[in-house]
Amino acid sequence: MKPVIALVGRPNVGKSTLFNRLTRSRDALVADLPGLTRDRHYGEGRVGERPFLVIDTGGFEPVAKEGIMYEMAKQTKQAVVEADVVIFIVDGRQGLTPHDKTITDFLRKSGRSVMLVVNKAEGMKYTSVTADFYELGLGDPYVISAAHGDGVADLVDEALDIAVAQRPDLGEEVDVARGVKIAIVGRPNVGKSTLVNTLLGEERVIAFDMPGTTRDSIEIPFERDGKQYTLIDTAGIRRRGKVFEAIEKFSVVKTLQSISETNVVLLLLDAQQDISEQDAHIAGFVLESGRALVVGVNKWDGLQSDRRDEIKMDLERKLSFLSFAKFHFISALKSTGIGPLMKSIDSAYAAAMSNLTTPKLTRALIEAVEHQQPRRKGSIRPKLRYAHQGGMNPPVVVIHGNALEGVDESYKRYLEKHFRETFSLVGTPLRIEFRSSKNPFIRQDK
Repeated sequence: MKPVIALVGRPNVGKSTLFNRLTRSRDALVADLPGLTRDRHYGEGRVGERPFLVIDTGGFEPVAKEGIMYEMAKQTKQAVVEADVVIFIVDGRQGLTPHDKTITDFLRKSGRSVMLVVNKAEGMKYTSVTADFYELGLGDPYVISAAHGDGVADLVDEALDIAVAQRPDLGEEVDVARGVKIAIVGRPNVGKSTLVNTLLGEERVIAFDMPGTTRDSIEIPFERDGKQYTLIDTAGIRRRGKVFEAIEKFSVVKTLQSISETNVVLLLLDAQQDISEQDAHIAGFVLESGRALVVGVNKWDGLQSDRRDEIKMDLERKLSFLSFAKFHFISALKSTGIGPLMKSIDSAYAAAMSNLTTPKLTRALIEAVEHQQPRRKGSIRPKLRYAHQGGMNPPVVVIHGNALEGVDESYKRYLEKHFRETFSLVGTPLRIEFRSSKNPFIRQDK
């Protein structure tokens, strides 16, 4: 079992910068703006041979009573409960603030081991940068620079020593199957975080009635019916013209990165809003990325039958290019339709990772050509001879023959449909590549 370290502090003290250094990643968004991190964010780190988990949290307002700051505080409090050691980060350049004292009061009552860390101390003397913080009564402060890495390794070593001293069973690394990676994407406020919380049975990500609440991409290991998954709750993507804040621009990039790095994308739509151009853009990016896809139409409960018929017609018209994907009509809030949705995700993943043997592909190709030959291009008809698999996730079928540059798009679509039906490739894009053999009797210019 790996020790768990939670990073806690008021906004803009460098928690996410330290998180990125500990995990050797850029998984947490970092910018010189307070309140950037909102959900609790998990990562894996290692110092030498010592592995650990680290939790990045949002700017902490322990006394917040309502609104987004209250929701963020709930996330931070949950992270403290889960942690073996809490690293309480303060800003050495700003000095002690009343906000720091409020956080200290909460941490003292939590019963967790707390390490007081003074960040942004590069170029400053220890005595001058720490003097004010002794008032908090948390012992000798640790002085670091998260941005430059000064003192970070020693800090983590000490944190792990404290954790293991409390729980000797910690520190033993256990391989955990992360399973199928599922990225949940869609416009802001369609219910992505609500769906994650429904699947997990707890409030792991903030589900707040305000568009754009999630700004980061959060990875969450998850098990259902004995199968391992990793859920990725992503920030909502807005049209480019409506992305004003730099933070949201970063979030869009991270969402698109999540699509590229996942196994299956769950595109979530809002049944109570018209299918927008932006929904089609997101779906188009998923298709270009080659990821397996399942579409969930959320907030389906409570709609009249005529409205449901209108939505289905709208889906067929605007998202016709997603005919390979399964559509599910669900309510994330009321947990309806979730079982069939997960089955389609499993099927889409299986299709994306299909192992298609050369004999079977070639046999399917010959059957397709016998049923319908490609059109002539001039006096030459393309000849399709054999096929083999060129990749997975998405499946790639490479077809060899002569004069294949003459195969038109309509015949390519025909072949795609034939391969899909033959090998039951539902829920994944399928790519077909043509490779023509050179005519040895044609003189090649030197």
